[in-house]
Amino acid sequence: MFAVTTEQRQYKTYILTDQNSSACLEVVPERGGIITRWQVQNQELLYLDAERFSHPEQTVRGGVPILFPICGNLPNNLYTYGGQQYSLKQHGFARDLPWQVIDQASQDAASITLQLVSNEQTRQSYPFDFQLNFTYQLQGHSLILQQRHTNRSDQPMPFSTGLHPYFLVGDKTQLQFEIPAVQFQDQQTQTLHPFTGNFDFDRDEIDVAFRQLGQQSTRVTDHQRRLRLTLDYDATYSTLVFWTINGKDYYCLEPWSGPRNALNTGENLVQLEAGATLETSVRLNVEFLR
Repeated sequence: MFAVTTEQRQYKTYILTDQNSSACLEVVPERGGIITRWQVQNQELLYLDAERFSHPEQTVRGGVPILFPICGNLPNNLYTYGGQQYSLKQHGFARDLPWQVIDQASQDAASITLQLVSNEQTRQSYPFDFQLNFTYQLQGHSLILQQRHTNRSDQPMPFSTGLHPYFLVGDKTQLQFEIPAVQFQDQQTQTLHPFTGNFDFDRDEIDVAFRQLGQQSTRVTDHQRRLRLTLDYDATYSTLVFWTINGKDYYCLEPWSGPRNALNTGENLVQLEAGATLETSVRLNVEFLR
């Protein structure tokens, strides 16, 4: 049995449930359309810094923030388009703006569709008219995120799109990674390194990008918690970022359509024609190990 309900907390929160699999998803449209909780069989799968979340002036650390129209940061937060310079802060503005709920369903799954439309505020930093429709679908042990990016401008619209899920973890040394790549780029040093299947969690921060992905699926097994997460992402997503900070109970695996600074370099930058729509999809699945 599926259901979609709401609760008025600090923000209006939409709660999607699948009683048959004891699954729950919480979404806060007002705070960047963010997923704040994903729970299956009483197991919390996402990390959320609740104290930071309670302060609207701070960016959210946790849940599944939406990245648009850039992923990562730009040098000095600047890019040039049409001979004019614009400023965009890290990961863009979609994760900070209020989204509107335009649809919900509870037939074959629990789902909610959110929408963000360009306005005077967004056009100051990104001179394009767009419409984003994101649908979150909860069914069984899976969470499906379907995105529709529509260019409502009369010219091609360049952008990157991505997600920034924070996965809850107790002991990072008990994680086993199956990432379809043989090397990564270290964001701090900009150097390439072979990927041997794990990370040095003694480092203060790990921030690396996998650019040449052999397939569109990644798995992480948490041996301490006896669960395995599978992240499937369609071919639009050319980059997979891994990020974590020492002493924090999370790791992030982020599917990005393009790398940092793509608005300036053009590398793997989506160029959506006027009036066109790009649909993308990401699927998260959890499996509990015996």
